[in-house]
Amino acid sequence: MNTILSSYDWVYGIAQLAAGFLAIIAAIIAMTMFGKSNTKLLRAWKFLLIAVLVFAIEEVIGAMKTFGIYVTPHLTHIIPGIILGLLITALIIQININRGWLK
Repeated sequence: MNTILSSYDWVYGIAQLAAGFLAIIAAIIAMTMFGKSNTKLLRAWKFLLIAVLVFAIEEVIGAMKTFGIYVTPHLTHIIPGIILGLLITALIIQININRGWLK
């Protein structure tokens, strides 16, 4: 596609790349937390870490779509569903840990 991008498209695409980069940094910080913490109480954080990594992938795919490099209508709808499922799973696990059902 040889289309001229507006300044809005450039700012929006760069913001998506920045959000993906920051999500990767947040995932690295979360991985270092696993090594220093008791993982039995942080079982839900594993799903949150996966959700952050999938979010970073979603942001990179969105930036590629904005810049016209790669366009796929399916992944931009399926990946947020996966992220939402991981967040709901993490929430349910954390609620059960707080209730004392998971040890």
